[in-house]
Amino acid sequence: MAMLIDDSSLDRHRCIKMSLVHDLAESIVGDITPYDGVSNEDKHQRERRAMNHIVQLLDSSAAAQEMHELWSEYEAGETSEAKLVKDLDKFEMIVQALEYEKRPSESGRQKSLDSFFESTRGKFRHPQVQAWVEELYRERQNVK
Repeated sequence: MAMLIDDSSLDRHRCIKMSLVHDLAESIVGDITPYDGVSNEDKHQRERRAMNHIVQLLDSSAAAQEMHELWSEYEAGETSEAKLVKDLDKFEMIVQALEYEKRPSESGRQKSLDSFFESTRGKFRHPQVQAWVEELYRERQNVK
């Protein structure tokens, strides 16, 4: 999705790289959700340790350092690029939620994953992602 963003104010290559590395730590600690009973502080500490472990596994190479820098930038969420990638991450989550809603359940009833949509409503910042979100909401209305 980062490749599809048309915004000259952003470093698109940095966004693409950040998109690739932002979940690296989760490959070790798992995808911890708010429903797992783990505090945000503990979650971030676990992911930070995992990312440091990845850097060590890669002998602290220049590539490993760049991955760590991109991951840290994403976690801080302060740069325009990090804000965009966070938008894309949330968008990807609701795209996936819609796909799950479309699948028939074993009981034949339609699933509702409203909590995923509500947790992101109004949180998207980038205009292009906002437009995608609105299109997704329209598609979801047609599914229901």
